[in-house]
Amino acid sequence: MTANELLVQIQNLRVEFDVRAGIVKAVDGVTFDIYRGQTLGVIGESGCGKSITARAILQMVPKPGKITAGQVLYHRRAKGSTQTDVINISKLDPDGQLIREIRGGEIGMIFQEPMSSLTPVYNAGSHINEAVSLHRLMPLRKVGDQMAETIRAHRKVTKEESRQIAIEMLRRVGIPKPEQRVDSYPHQLSGGQRQRVMIAIALSCQPVMLIADEPTTALDVSIEAQILDIMREMQRNENMAIMFITHNLGVIAEMAKEIVVMYMGKQVERASTVDIFYDPKHPYTRALLQSIPKVGRKTGTRLASIEGMVPDPFNLPTGCVFHPRCPSFMPGKCDKIAPTWKQLVGDHWVSCLLYEEV
Repeated sequence: MTANELLVQIQNLRVEFDVRAGIVKAVDGVTFDIYRGQTLGVIGESGCGKSITARAILQMVPKPGKITAGQVLYHRRAKGSTQTDVINISKLDPDGQLIREIRGGEIGMIFQEPMSSLTPVYNAGSHINEAVSLHRLMPLRKVGDQMAETIRAHRKVTKEESRQIAIEMLRRVGIPKPEQRVDSYPHQLSGGQRQRVMIAIALSCQPVMLIADEPTTALDVSIEAQILDIMREMQRNENMAIMFITHNLGVIAEMAKEIVVMYMGKQVERASTVDIFYDPKHPYTRALLQSIPKVGRKTGTRLASIEGMVPDPFNLPTGCVFHPRCPSFMPGKCDKIAPTWKQLVGDHWVSCLLYEEV
């Protein structure tokens, strides 16, 4: 990759939640780059820090969480220009004008829980938590109004034009009778339809980057394929970057060029999709891949699973955080020494003592 193709740099990012029970290191030293026109996949079990990393890119870490170290650099470029300005998003005011322009307009996000962000009073550019807290006090608002408001906030269009764009986007994501559904309220839509509306909102402003957090979880396979096709089409036409967060390894194999594997807030492996699937290095990555159901498996055989439980975030194991569940555990080493981030052959990175001389 050349420097002018770089879009977002995440460097040694740390996000902590200071709560009554102690400090949770939700993201602990994550580093990776996202390039224009490419898809980066992020995988790992629930609670490993994928969504918090995504929210940190947009300065949307929910309180009491905050970025405590590292930085998020956004290489911003005006349309039709080759001049790039580097913006340190991690230093911006979460409610400031600049991040409001970037959030939703230049970097869109599809949230994991559509009803938590698609609220009856959602206001483009406002903080999600504020919208949720106010929804019981404000009048109900239609899906089309929320979509049009977001579109007008980031694109120079009239009210009628924004409505037509909203209808067209609803049609593209597979909403039946979009001319009618645009006037529906969020509670009148099914979970899958609400998810598609969130996808339509995220794509309607033609962002340079899309953060997709479990975007197809509530959708059936036919609609899922349609949504993935739309993302790929926009990626080709707009040179859009995608950060794709999912548990579905089949989807990530189809969509991503590079994959980051996370566990307990840390990145444990990063490599091309081909290397991750055909030559995984970290025991955790291998365990994830072994748990995928395979065609041809004998009837009645049990699926492989990762032994043990995810550790308590307030009482993490010493040494490598994965060692209590690791089939390659080395006593006296893995439970005492924290592995470093090490580059192997090519652009294959791993954090594991199996690849260090200890």
